[in-house]
Amino acid sequence: MDEPSVAALWWAVIASGVFHGVNPGMGWPLSVSAALMEGRRAALGKALLLLALGHFLAMSAILLPFTMIFALVDWQREIRIGAGVLVIAAGLYLLINRRHPRALARIKPTRLALWSFLAAMAHGAGLMLLPIYLGLCGIDEAEAGGHRAAADLMLSSLDISLTVALVHTAAMTLSGGAIAFGVYTWLGLKFLSKAWFNMDVLWSLSLVTVGTLAIWMAY
Repeated sequence: MDEPSVAALWWAVIASGVFHGVNPGMGWPLSVSAALMEGRRAALGKALLLLALGHFLAMSAILLPFTMIFALVDWQREIRIGAGVLVIAAGLYLLINRRHPRALARIKPTRLALWSFLAAMAHGAGLMLLPIYLGLCGIDEAEAGGHRAAADLMLSSLDISLTVALVHTAAMTLSGGAIAFGVYTWLGLKFLSKAWFNMDVLWSLSLVTVGTLAIWMAY
């Protein structure tokens, strides 16, 4: 894979992180709420770190299993197509079912990491990274290099999956944190009740788009 393509994929990792961070469904309003309730700015940073931890674990939980699957390099096209279908299915499901899981509302506000993990899983946030991750792993080179190359690929894919999850989470935390800081410092809680924006439809359509592109790239 040439360097421009690799760079474009890493920028896609960052862009998806920013997209997740801006989406209030990934939790930045909870950090504002925590800071306002405690009356100190430090609570904002603490809440953001807990949200980031949960999001990182959710991304890793989706990506790491595919590290093992890469040992089956003979099935690389099927893996990519299957991932694309999975992403599309998640997008269509969320587009049809607009209701948020009730379990998220039952989690205590103090358990932000757990809430973030479950919210990311429920929204299919990790699935959005799958096609990008598959493109970064260099599976085509391994297919031509035999079993040793496949073993090397599996080890390198582990590093890539964790790096993708880390870079993505950092971008999400910085973008969401910037909005949370602005709301907490200048706009206040009333802004959230009056200017709330819902990204559910855009989120669902983005999953369908990413899945479609993944299948197209597989061919």
